[in-house]
Amino acid sequence: MTEKIIVIGSNGQIGTELVSELRTVYGGSNVVATDIKEPDYDTKNAGPFEFSNVLDKDNLRSIIEKHKPTQVYLLAALLSAVGEQKPKTAWDLNMNGLLNVLDFALEYKIRKVYWPSSIAVFGPNSPKEQTPQYCTMDPNTVYGFSKLAGERWCEYYFLKYGLDVRSLRYPGLIGWKSAPGGGTTDYAVHIFHEALKNKTYECFLSENTELPMMHMSDAIKATIGIMDAEASRVKIRSSYNVAAMSFTPESLAEEIRKYIPDFTITYKDNGPRQAIADSWPKSIDDSYARKDWGWQPEYDLPGLVKNMIENIK
Repeated sequence: MTEKIIVIGSNGQIGTELVSELRTVYGGSNVVATDIKEPDYDTKNAGPFEFSNVLDKDNLRSIIEKHKPTQVYLLAALLSAVGEQKPKTAWDLNMNGLLNVLDFALEYKIRKVYWPSSIAVFGPNSPKEQTPQYCTMDPNTVYGFSKLAGERWCEYYFLKYGLDVRSLRYPGLIGWKSAPGGGTTDYAVHIFHEALKNKTYECFLSENTELPMMHMSDAIKATIGIMDAEASRVKIRSSYNVAAMSFTPESLAEEIRKYIPDFTITYKDNGPRQAIADSWPKSIDDSYARKDWGWQPEYDLPGLVKNMIENIK
């Protein structure tokens, strides 16, 4: 059976790389990139593109009827830091966008839906070290509780209607192919550009703020990995913890100095983003993903830094 895939929110940090990889796997014409803005030249010319607004049901319906997808990846969202500036907008996009896609998936018998969650679903009272798959979850950001509510809807549509929805809780994602989209972990991308350009960086998180992180290519690998897994192996239908590494701004700076010895970093407390980071886990237990469908990351911190510096250069 030929897969026909629609990616909603294809211009973002994840979507840019995911569309490229899916087109490599399934062929350019079988992967439709969609977003509310024009994509870059490469994305637009490597396969079909449609303007989409996940909150506009007529627009969404016309795209689904035209392309008849077997799979939909819904990536359109407002992230943590931006979401706190526009809380109602974030809730509307993150929640109603998901419900629109789930309802259309049922109506048009779309075989699989992918929707990303985040470590933002955890909160101040969640365990900080090796945060388990199942624990107290009391997120205090709109992004966090919209993701937690979204997880419940995904599981509900699976249990009640048999819809094959799959999801991952991403940690901070670090890649060089596109700009980050307003998240709390964005410093870990900006730092490389500033190190190479100016040899100095002012970080908005404190030096000892430890957070779970992942190279973007590992995130793409995990995303396609869970979607390719046999349905019987996907035992968690809310969202899976996935992890690769954890580090602080200071330990990242130390690793960068192996390539740029005179690199300096300073710290300027950005209250809102620091408060969000302080409520999140320091490390993640992803044993369920490893056991159920064979998740295994490729990049550790030294490998990530080497890759980022070589490619941004």
